[in-house]
Amino acid sequence: MERNKDAPASDVPLLEVQDLKVHLNTPRGVLKAVDGASFRIGKGETLGLVGESGSGKSMLVRALMGISPAIAKISGSVKLDGTELVGIPRKQARKTWGNDIAMVFQDPMTSLNPVVLIERQLTESMREHMDISRADAKTRAVDLLKLVGIPEPEKRAKQYPHQLSGGMRQRVTIAMALACDPELLIADEATTALDVTVQRQILDLLQEIQADRGMGMILVSHDLGVVAGRTDEIAVMYAGRMVEHSPTEELFQHRKHQYTEALLAAVPRLDVPKAQRPKPIPGTPPDLVTFKGGCAFAARCAASDDKCATEQPPMISNGNARHLFACHHPVGGGAAEAEASDDDAAAKADTSLTKEVSA
Repeated sequence: MERNKDAPASDVPLLEVQDLKVHLNTPRGVLKAVDGASFRIGKGETLGLVGESGSGKSMLVRALMGISPAIAKISGSVKLDGTELVGIPRKQARKTWGNDIAMVFQDPMTSLNPVVLIERQLTESMREHMDISRADAKTRAVDLLKLVGIPEPEKRAKQYPHQLSGGMRQRVTIAMALACDPELLIADEATTALDVTVQRQILDLLQEIQADRGMGMILVSHDLGVVAGRTDEIAVMYAGRMVEHSPTEELFQHRKHQYTEALLAAVPRLDVPKAQRPKPIPGTPPDLVTFKGGCAFAARCAASDDKCATEQPPMISNGNARHLFACHHPVGGGAAEAEASDDDAAAKADTSLTKEVSA
């Protein structure tokens, strides 16, 4: 892939996405899985992409990776180091996806080939994208297994996926993603299938490797608690659209969208009274094929009114250009009232959540 190395780092972010749309032509009609996502990620930065199942998170990152379904129509712009990826020739794309951008999937048993040795699965991408001999690739495979914390890496390299535990298999998929030294790593619900202890180990590992290599990273999750304290910014998705985007600490202390508030209320907390323990979000997301307009969260939102049912709220800021939200009735009232309504006690409690989950 041709790099735009002459441009200043401040002018050219690692990843810049503008008005990305992923529309699927289904028998029932057009499904707008992603409908106008925009964001930027700098080198060494982490974006948390949050939302419940069906919000469009996975479809968005799969579009970034070039693995969208055949029925998907993709429009907008995705630039890596200033180079456009949408619509590039397949031959050029193969040099980018898996090499410059890599992905760790949710279930390692579906992303690993059950009948192929771990060693071969690690060396295939190296041989494809790097000028490296077979022997050097095998040595590098063992080094990668060691890097991701797998004991007896020489032995594990000669085993099949079913011979490893779930946590080890996920570490193997991380090693595979790191094989070609990518600039951007996408972790799509990479810890969902793991128990809490292993989940934390994997998240810590990703954070350590990112800090060591200076990669950009997208951490996809349905849980705000997972991305708390591990990201620079958070983008909240609902029904295919980004409804709030903010620096992480700002989002927890001054969230504005009613859906973000509902997601936060659903996070288990130990520092609040029992009556305020996790609250489920009522209802279900809308059918994106038949949805006619307005705010997609209106039917599930206690603050909604007729305006919400008929007018789609635009992305606006509350005075902080880095904090954008799309809500007619933001948490705490209007933009002018927002800062006054967020008292110190609430801010302190939300900051404690960030520290508690990331500890």
